[in-house]
Amino acid sequence: MDDVVIKLRKELKLEDVTLIEGLPGVGNVGKLAVDHLIKTLKPEHFADIYSKHLPPQVLLDEKGVASLVSQKLYHHRNKESDLVFLAGEYQGSTPEGQYELAHALLDFLSKNYGINKIYTLGGYGLGKMLEEPRVLGAASSEDIVNAFKSHGVVFSEGEPSNGIVGASGILLGLGKEFFGIDGGCLMGETSGYIVDAKSARNVLRTLAEIIGIEIDMKELEIRSEETEELLTTLKEAAEQELSSGNEDLRYIG
Repeated sequence: MDDVVIKLRKELKLEDVTLIEGLPGVGNVGKLAVDHLIKTLKPEHFADIYSKHLPPQVLLDEKGVASLVSQKLYHHRNKESDLVFLAGEYQGSTPEGQYELAHALLDFLSKNYGINKIYTLGGYGLGKMLEEPRVLGAASSEDIVNAFKSHGVVFSEGEPSNGIVGASGILLGLGKEFFGIDGGCLMGETSGYIVDAKSARNVLRTLAEIIGIEIDMKELEIRSEETEELLTTLKEAAEQELSSGNEDLRYIG
């Protein structure tokens, strides 16, 4: 088996392709956003990515049927452009794997479909609970910086201080340096303590404005309210712990 294998489920003719990535990460913000896109838009599952750099295991469905761990590609036609969603349960398990998976995907999309833009989605962990998470941005061109700013995306000096780790960053870097593809990352602020549907909702709303797409947000709004309730509970528990004189709050993590 090669290090990365991309297996087509269906041949497609695509034009003006925009890649949108949402793999697991801090608060699962990007994954929640892309999974919601897939659930509501019902895009066509057209390819699977298999790799030695993904966990060595199979996943079981509700009937107990096993399938090899993979990342998946979906296609949705948006007015006059084609959107390709990258989804999955795992990212590459090593730095080398992250690079090889990202490079193989960009090479595949460039050679077969002419990808011309990349949007990656993720969470920016702050280690504290937030009332209203902002959406921060990063981009590989000034044009995308300006486009993001026009939709309320925040560019704050020094944030994130350690750059963007994982697929959300590597896809932008490789896309720019090796394929001449501009892109941007939308990062929802999150505590990092929980699966953050509230942050995912804010990121998805912003993405929808930027790419000009209508998305039914009802289910994500409900999950966002559940996130708000959970954060309130955690905050109250932390305040009670402080008032009792116990400053060891490691249980929150």
